[in-house]
Amino acid sequence: MTKHIPPYNINRILCFIYLSLVLPLLSNAVDPSPLQDFCVADLNSTININGFPCKNSFDVTSEDFFYDGFKERPGEFNIFDVNVTQADVRQFPGLNTLGLSMNRVVLKPGGLNPPHVHPRASELSRVADGKLLAGWVTTGNVFYWKILTSGDLFVIPPGLVHFQLNIGEKRARFFASFNSQNPGLQIVSTALFNSTPPILDEVLSKAFQVNHSIVELIRSGFAPALLKSSY
Repeated sequence: MTKHIPPYNINRILCFIYLSLVLPLLSNAVDPSPLQDFCVADLNSTININGFPCKNSFDVTSEDFFYDGFKERPGEFNIFDVNVTQADVRQFPGLNTLGLSMNRVVLKPGGLNPPHVHPRASELSRVADGKLLAGWVTTGNVFYWKILTSGDLFVIPPGLVHFQLNIGEKRARFFASFNSQNPGLQIVSTALFNSTPPILDEVLSKAFQVNHSIVELIRSGFAPALLKSSY
């Protein structure tokens, strides 16, 4: 005798299958998926939303989907002897809602892209020129590193502290791609020693197990006049 499954049980089974398939996809999303062909960012809009509103499609031109900033020579180098040219949604409005961006990073010999994090994105980079020491640290304080040369790729998981150091005799250059239109950037040293208002000396001296004079000495190295950052 054939048993029939009650309709309400079938609905429960279908609902369970649907949630099993869809929820993992939602949990892995970084930037939201676009709901139209494009949404060129209106950088002049006064509307405050998570991201940027779309420019009127009648005002969109082919130029909105192209960016030539990487063709320009590097400008001023910061105190770490690094120059970063960004191509995120603020410089390249056509990236809006697409979950992509890229940086060009140029380091003088001995230059350091200092320990920093990108809170909203993973990073995949390709070395174009030079010789780099690249490293990152897990939340369990495990340090992974590699010496890289032209053509090598390296990946940094999202939100982890990482750096690149030019250990060659010439300038080094790499291109970093991100799975976010606005990956964000926080440099560890400047966040701690150049915040506004300043973090209390008591906090920093306790955190680094040094006296207040050492904290003030480190802080003096990040005076506004010296921090002409290209970030």
